[in-house]
Amino acid sequence: MSGRSRPFRVALIQMRCSTDPEDNLRRACAMLRQAGAKGAQVACLPELFRTEYFCQVEEAARFDLAEPIPGPTTEALARVAREAGMVVVGSIFERRAVGVYHNTAIVLDADGTLRGRYRKMHIPDDPLYYEKYYFTPGDLGFQTFPTTFARVGTLVCWDQWYPEAARLTALKGAEILFYPTAIGWHPSEKAEFGAAQASAWETIQRAHAIANGIYVAAVNRIGHEGPAEGGIEFWGSSFLADPFGRIIAKAGQDTEEIVVADCDPRLQEETRRNWPFLRDRRIDAYAPITQRFLDSE
Repeated sequence: MSGRSRPFRVALIQMRCSTDPEDNLRRACAMLRQAGAKGAQVACLPELFRTEYFCQVEEAARFDLAEPIPGPTTEALARVAREAGMVVVGSIFERRAVGVYHNTAIVLDADGTLRGRYRKMHIPDDPLYYEKYYFTPGDLGFQTFPTTFARVGTLVCWDQWYPEAARLTALKGAEILFYPTAIGWHPSEKAEFGAAQASAWETIQRAHAIANGIYVAAVNRIGHEGPAEGGIEFWGSSFLADPFGRIIAKAGQDTEEIVVADCDPRLQEETRRNWPFLRDRRIDAYAPITQRFLDSE
């Protein structure tokens, strides 16, 4: 980061996703335009916003939901970016080749130019989150993208639990780190574990903000998807944390919202001067982090 960046306004698009991909895309574009009207300069959509969260089952026909990049969704979001003069972070089920698919975040600049893509690195395989069936792990590494208003980093959902991913993205110079997300409760577990799960999700991302002196935004969907007696209840709660880890804007658990807030890179500079975690890292001592596990003597 140069220290000369200007403040920028971000928008988190928290939305409900239906079984109709075209309707989801239409509503997402409408919410992006509303965000632009609110002065947003960088906006982010939830993970895989164009469809319901299809990874609840393993079904080969659902690969038909994938599309190339550039493709229809990229082009539609690029038009909105150009119209609004706004950077857009989108999430796409990418068809890379026959039999090779990725869970991919794209960054479109304010003129609609595709600045780049990030392919989700950490792929879960849990009940109702059968992503390993659909997604090839990312192979582009951790990246940031220079845009008109900010240097943007993006990871995707399950990546948000891994401090290594946040650190490496921060070391690439990100001023803000976006996590397009699709996370919720198994209804049968909500009463016992729901509050703790949501708290852990928020806490880990606030910790990334603190440890790296960076703005962090988590952008989730809302609503119940799947069988009435089961499925997933997505918990919304999209939020933006500042480099101190303070939540400066947050959405509700069950409402479609456009959360708008301002980010000032000068706060990132000030925070890192007073909490110089990057300065004090012992990079000479971290080689074992690349091992799966360290057996004790």
